[in-house]
Amino acid sequence: MEEREGEVRWDGLCSRDAASRAAALDNIGQAVLRRSETIAPVAAVPLSRAADGPLVPAARDGLSEVLARLLMLSKRCPFPDVREKSEAILSRVQELGIRIPRPLGHGPSRFIPEKETIQVGNEDAMMHALFAESFATLGRLDNVTLVMVFHPQYLESFLKTQHYLLQMDGPLPLHYRHYIGIMAAARHQCSYLVNLHVNDFLHVGGDPKWLNGLENAPQKLQNLGELNKMLAHRPWLITKEHIEQLLKTEENSWSLAELIHAVVLLTHYHSLASFTFGCGISPEIDCEGGHTFRPPSVSNYCICDITNGYHGVDEIHASPTGSIPVSICLIKSTESVCEVEALMEKMKQLQECRDEEEASQEEMATRFEREKRESMFVCSSEDEESAPTRDVSRHFEDTSYGYKDFSRHGMHVPTFRVQDYSWEDHGYSLVNRLYPDVGQLLDEKFHIAYNLTYNTMAMHKDVDTSMLRRAIWNYIHCMFGIRYDDYDYGEINQLLDRSFKVYIKTVVCTPEKTTKRMYDSFWRQFEHSEKVHVNLLLVEARMQAELLYALRAITRYMT
Repeated sequence: MEEREGEVRWDGLCSRDAASRAAALDNIGQAVLRRSETIAPVAAVPLSRAADGPLVPAARDGLSEVLARLLMLSKRCPFPDVREKSEAILSRVQELGIRIPRPLGHGPSRFIPEKETIQVGNEDAMMHALFAESFATLGRLDNVTLVMVFHPQYLESFLKTQHYLLQMDGPLPLHYRHYIGIMAAARHQCSYLVNLHVNDFLHVGGDPKWLNGLENAPQKLQNLGELNKMLAHRPWLITKEHIEQLLKTEENSWSLAELIHAVVLLTHYHSLASFTFGCGISPEIDCEGGHTFRPPSVSNYCICDITNGYHGVDEIHASPTGSIPVSICLIKSTESVCEVEALMEKMKQLQECRDEEEASQEEMATRFEREKRESMFVCSSEDEESAPTRDVSRHFEDTSYGYKDFSRHGMHVPTFRVQDYSWEDHGYSLVNRLYPDVGQLLDEKFHIAYNLTYNTMAMHKDVDTSMLRRAIWNYIHCMFGIRYDDYDYGEINQLLDRSFKVYIKTVVCTPEKTTKRMYDSFWRQFEHSEKVHVNLLLVEARMQAELLYALRAITRYMT
């Protein structure tokens, strides 16, 4: 909170000590009620008044932001005492005649029904430890965490890495780190991440003027704009000359260590934007679009919710009674089961072919070039709207600069051979040398995402999914021109159907265009946790691809 709200302090709530949290809650409750009582006489409006009544009194003196935060704590804090006390404070404010906020939307994801996500308060001991750690570190339990927790082992590694990048000792000052996060997320118009890091940037003492546009930030950060743009959309164009430009600009120059820190942050938030859109992450309860002060209508949602895209029902072509005809459900279910069986059969056949014969190096190279070329023509014909986004373009320049396929207009980009420059043999050691421990953290995260398996596929148990996971990872790298000499790219077309390829390419290259229909249309019989698992592969494969291009350019500059 700002100093003018001095008496409302939130930091004590992050303590693991119940007595410290209780003291902090008492102070917050007293401060909120004191402020509410000064407004209450103005707020003498019946609680049943319609939404078009007088302006919400809570909007005065910053009280609405305080109440929105209490709402978030009542729903999303891992500590039961904080949830209960926050709810009690809100009830007391309501009794004073002040309208309190209510959540919009249905859970942490627009794509996954809330009842199928982990409910705060119902988590097991391991998940609770992760939730408590996240809350203590960030001061919030965000929706990304609530969706990633389908895979606790990965989430633990992700949170540890993100905490190190944002809050531990490192080359860049804290406000620079959050501003770079804003710059990266804004490349994909990801208002969810921009909003979170605007708040964090201000919290660590960042200059609010910088938020009016990149041109208001220091020249040093402005100089990073070109690298941000290329990394997000066309990383294959990065050369050692781009690196030299950043390191040799006199008083605004970057050190090598600072640049490595910035590159890791940029790639982290580009790929996290992919996860945010790929899993349909909802706005945080206390952020714009996450709550409303308007009262619910009789049908439990009002016209303002509909215009904001928060419908009270799933958007489906339903029968007049509001349900999907049973016959259609049965047909779709049968098709989906067949889809799973067919995929498993293909995996079995490919394994048998592998055992029988191995293609020549020339044939493997031809198959890679064919897959790379074909990936250019994988695009969505969707015309439905994706998630509504606020205009965050002011945080970066050249908004027309986006993803472009390799060989458009006759331009040829050489293939990046992993055998010549790989994360394991080159990138890892470079990062660890210039930004100690981060190479190790990233390496652990890459390995967990790549090797994560529960040996299941939809309803089937004891399945070796390594072939499928490798196909997904290598397809993403193929879209970036990255080739593994020992991989047969003919397997990709066997294992990934068109709807899945459309989803992968959209989430990785133009995540802001991802729609619920795309999410629903691939792997229809699979669990939501399996689709989230796919997104973890997309996040890490994309991040590693961007890093490889940037780190190769830095290595070439250094030699």
